Amino acid sequence: MIVEQIWTKNAWRNFNYLIVCPQTGEALAVDPLDHQRCLGAAKEHGWEITQVLNTHEHGDHTGGNAKVIAATGAKLLAHHEAGDKIPGVDVGLRAGDVVKVGNSVELEALDTPGHTMSHVCVLAHADVPGLFCGDTLFNAGAGNCHNGGHPEELYMTFARQLANLPDTTNIYPGHDYIVNNLNFTLDREPDNQAARSLLEAVKQQDPDRALVTNLALEKEVNTFFRLHSPTVIAKLRQVFADLPDEPDEKTIFLKLRELRNQW
Repeated sequence: MIVEQIWTKNAWRNFNYLIVCPQTGEALAVDPLDHQRCLGAAKEHGWEITQVLNTHEHGDHTGGNAKVIAATGAKLLAHHEAGDKIPGVDVGLRAGDVVKVGNSVELEALDTPGHTMSHVCVLAHADVPGLFCGDTLFNAGAGNCHNGGHPEELYMTFARQLANLPDTTNIYPGHDYIVNNLNFTLDREPDNQAARSLLEAVKQQDPDRALVTNLALEKEVNTFFRLHSPTVIAKLRQVFADLPDEPDEKTIFLKLRELRNQW
C-alpha cells in the first residue's frame, strides 16, 4: 500500500490522501478538497483515481468531490447515512464493510460517530496498519462536536474502537493541528515529557513532510487517551470542583472536550 499525504496549504490546514495499490496503480482519494493537488499527484505518479471516500459531510472534506469525479469517473463512498448530506454517493458504508483498492489494498470501514453522527474512518489492513480518521482523531487531539456531533458518542468511539486498535497503527488525520493539540496536552498534563519532546520536534515542521504518528505514540501524548493520568485528573479538579473523587473515564473525557472547546 502506498499512502500519499497531500498538504492543502489552506486556512483549515487540511490533509488529503491518496491510498494506492502499488501493483495496479489504482487509487482511492480520501476527502480530496484540493482537487488540483490530488489530481496532480495522481498524474505525476501515473496513478488512476477510481474511488473517492468522504469521511464525513463537512464542506472542507467534500468540496473537491465534483471536480475529482468529473476528471476521473470515480465512484463516491461515504457513511451509509450521509447520502442526504453528500450529493452523489454511490456506495454507503457500514461498519465492517471492506473497500478494495486495486488487488492488494483492503480497507475496513469503521462507523465512528462523534464529530458528526455519520462519520466513517477506514482501517488499512497491512503489515503496518493505517487509520484514515478524518476529524475523529487528530495527532495529539480529538475532533470537536460543534456541527452535528455529540461528545458522548465521540467518547464511545475512542473507548470502544480506537483504543483497541494495534499500537502500530499509523494515524492519518484530516487536519494538521498537532502543535496546538500538544500545547493543550501540556496545559492539562505539564509533566508529560513525551508530549514536551514531541512538541519541540514538530513545532517548526513542514506540513508537506508531516510526522506520521502511530497509536502507541498517541497514547503517550494525546490527552484524550490519558484518562487515568493523576496529573490530568488533578488539573481537572482545579477547574471542575464537582468532579467525583474517583471520576470515570467518560467523565474525564467529556470535561477535557469541554475545555478543548475553549482552547
